[in-house]
Amino acid sequence: MLSQIYHTILYQPLFNLLVWFYNIIPLHDIGLAIIAITIVIKIVLYPFSLKSIKAQKVLQELQPKINELKIKYKDNPGEMTKATMALYKTEKVSPFSSCLPLLIQLPFFIAVYNVFRKGLTNGQSLDILYSFIKNPGSINPMFFGLVNLAQPNFVLAILAGFSQYWVSKMLVTKKQPAVAGAKDEDMAAMMNKQMLYFMPLITIFIGLSLPAGLTLYWFITTVLTGAQQIYMFRKVKTQSV
Repeated sequence: MLSQIYHTILYQPLFNLLVWFYNIIPLHDIGLAIIAITIVIKIVLYPFSLKSIKAQKVLQELQPKINELKIKYKDNPGEMTKATMALYKTEKVSPFSSCLPLLIQLPFFIAVYNVFRKGLTNGQSLDILYSFIKNPGSINPMFFGLVNLAQPNFVLAILAGFSQYWVSKMLVTKKQPAVAGAKDEDMAAMMNKQMLYFMPLITIFIGLSLPAGLTLYWFITTVLTGAQQIYMFRKVKTQSV
């Protein structure tokens, strides 16, 4: 039942949209079709991404207050937890709100993966095209005639990793002045720094094992996310002046 819902609501529409872009784009370049469908998905998920970016920004601004709570309740972890949750409630933000867009995007990511895995490698999905979508007969997996998007690509994996680092770097909270009594402050900073470099490496590692079409999708998605963050941060900064 769930598999049928997934196929009808996500997989089939995304595959048809990809083939439609492939049909209308000059030279029938599948790479450009993937970029186009990535932009469409990003637009659909924009409200959730916007909410996540705002939450991340608020959480950054709350860090000094959270550090104060750590000092105040350093000998009473239970009270510190209650005070921290009360702070989140007062500021109307959830520490988990930034994860929502990732959870929502996951089904899209799985659907896109299957679209590229089946559609670009053997054309199995061409028999599920809607009646109003022209069947191209086959899909050429070459991007600009240079990159085979049906196979892993080292360059695209590296680009995806660097874009992940770029986006993560923007979200790293600026280092706060050291405060006596904040025993776990250095540890938290160390963990944040490790994640800053660890996630891009994981992205590269995974990208080297995926079809390049999916890596291209992830790269473009990350770049668009970074552009959204720059826009939002500048907008918030302008409003605060």
